[in-house]
Formats: sequence, structure tokens, C-alpha cells
Amino acid sequence: MRRVVFNQKGGVGKSTITCNLAAIAASRGKRTLVVDLDPQGNSTHYLLGKAADSLEKTLADMFDQTLRLRLLNDKVDSYIHGTPFERLDILPSAPALEELMSKLESRYKIYKLRDALNEVADDYDMVFIDTPPALNFYTRSALIAAERCLIPFDCDDFSRRALYALLENVGELKSDHNDALEVEGIVVNQFQPRASLPLRIVKELQAEGLPVLTNFLSASVKIRESHEHAKPMIHLDPNHKLAKEFVALYDSLQGRKAKA
Repeated sequence: MRRVVFNQKGGVGKSTITCNLAAIAASRGKRTLVVDLDPQGNSTHYLLGKAADSLEKTLADMFDQTLRLRLLNDKVDSYIHGTPFERLDILPSAPALEELMSKLESRYKIYKLRDALNEVADDYDMVFIDTPPALNFYTRSALIAAERCLIPFDCDDFSRRALYALLENVGELKSDHNDALEVEGIVVNQFQPRASLPLRIVKELQAEGLPVLTNFLSASVKIRESHEHAKPMIHLDPNHKLAKEFVALYDSLQGRKAKA
């Protein structure tokens, strides 16, 4: 199963959700790969910590190789790195992704990520793809390569307005490039149950028939500690409320998959 975590709005928790769900999958015995397509590399740093700054082969190197007029010499798995967490690997980001994007787009390399993941399909049970906060070449590549799309959502009016355009864009890409892609659900993140605005927005989205998942993720300063220590919640503090919410979200997604 390949999931892309996508929202054109920044700061909604894409990397946090990607890495925490991936860590839970790995802890459950699933061979799991995280693909970090964001040049900022938040998922890469979250899972590798300081080691992220000294990587020799990254996703940028893999994409750069596709631009060269020769047969690919290096297999995709040569760009994949292990993490400190058993069964959890990462195809890491690098800042050079930013400067490569226009070249990749002009040469229409939009299917290369899908091809790369097909090459290692037998090595992983689950793949989670983190994306930049924009509908650009890398995001489109991810949506083409994935089977499911998770949409992180923080409960404010700006996010709500952007949500409709996002769903339309995903639907258009599905129609043009990837019939297998499904919006798995909208993940309500940084939820504050005592505030009236988040409750109202969620209820209105549900009333409109949008696929809002029922497992919400609470706002918590503990997640900052998780980032700082480069440990997803399941490893940092598995008994914390937020860790249990991530587990409930993961179990819900697995249950939906089983019913599909």
C-alpha cells in the first residue's frame, strides 16, 4: 500500500503524520518505507536526526541520475537508508531537489517516482510519501505513484477554503494519470476540542459529505519534543495521548483497507 500525505497549505503536519504512521506500521511488523519529497527534508530529519546532514545518496541524486543521457547504473535501493527504527527505511530528501524541479518538469519525468517505487515494491509492505506544501512536480509525482491520499487539515477558515481546490486538483490528477488513486480521508490535526471553531468546521465538513476521518489528532507540545529527539511518538512516549491517537488513526486506516 502506498499512501501520499498531501496538502498545499504548509504547517498542517504532513511530515509528522507521515513519520508517525510509518513508525507504527514498522512497529507492527510491516516493512515500511518513507519517501521524503519536500526539499525542506522534515521527514528525513525526523527519522534520522543529525545523520540526515551527512547523507551521500539522496532522492535528489536519484532524480538527477534520471536527467543524464545514459542508462541508470544505480538501483533505487542504493538511495534508500535505514533508520534507527527496525523495519523502517527512508528515501531521503535534500535541498538540491528544489533546483532540480524545473529540469525534471521540462523533461517530463513525472512518472519516474512511480517507476522507482515499482522497482522496490517487493521489498516493502507499506510506503508513506511526504510532499511539499504546493501542487508542484514532486507532489504530482507522488499522487501518480500512490494508491491512497491522506489530507492533513487544521481547523481554520483558510484551510477550509483551500480544501475544496485541493480535492478538485486530486480528482483531476486521478482522472488524467492515476485511476487507482483514492482520497482515503481528511485527517483533522492539532484539534482543540474545547474551542468552538474547530468543532463547527468539522461538523460542517462532515455535513457536506467530505471524507473526514473520525480519529482526530490533538494539539500537543509533546510533538515538538518528538521532533527534537528524532523519535516518533510511538518510540518517544507510547502512553501519551497523542501517541495513542496516532495508533488509533493507523488502526482505523488498516480497518478501512481491509473492508475495501
